[in-house]
Amino acid sequence: MKIYKHFYKIVIKYLTFPSSAWLQILRWNYVILTLLLGINFIAATPVMAANLSDDLLKQPAIQITVSLGNAVNELKFEPNHLEFLAGKRYQLRLTNPSQLKHYFTAKDFADGIWTQKVQAGKVEIKGAIHELELKPGAEAEWVFVPLKSGTYGLRCPIPGHTEAGMTGEIAIKN
Repeated sequence: MKIYKHFYKIVIKYLTFPSSAWLQILRWNYVILTLLLGINFIAATPVMAANLSDDLLKQPAIQITVSLGNAVNELKFEPNHLEFLAGKRYQLRLTNPSQLKHYFTAKDFADGIWTQKVQAGKVEIKGAIHELELKPGAEAEWVFVPLKSGTYGLRCPIPGHTEAGMTGEIAIKN
C-alpha cells in the first residue's frame, strides 16, 4: 500500500506541474512505464526465482576433485588453479591424503557463490561457508553455484603452510 501512495505522490507532483503539453505527455508516459515495469518486476520476481532455483537443483553438478596435500606430505593444492562458470552447479570434492590437517580457505570466493550444502561423513551443512578444515584422511563435498565473477585467492592458513606454497587461485567466469 505504501508503494502505491508513493507512486500517487509522484504522479500528482509531475503531472500537475505547469509545463508545455509535450513535456507533460512525456512525463505521463514515463510515469506509466515506470508503474508498469515496477508492478511487472514485483509480480514476476518470486516466480522467476522459484523457477531458477528449481532449474539449478535439477542441473547435474559438475564434479571437480581437489587434494589438500598429498601422501608424501607436500604442502600444496592439487590442482591449485580452479575455474568455474557463473550459474553452473558444481560438486567440489575435497580430499586430504596427507598425515597433516589442512584448510581450504577462500573467503572472497565463498562470498561470491550460493552454497547448496557441504557434506562430510554423515553430516550435511547448509548456509554460508568460508573455510573447511580437513583432518588427515578426511573428505568433504561442497555443492555450490558461482554467482559473482572474479579471481579469488585460495590458501591453507595453518602457520607455515601458505609460506611453503599451499596457495591457489579460483576464477569464476561469466
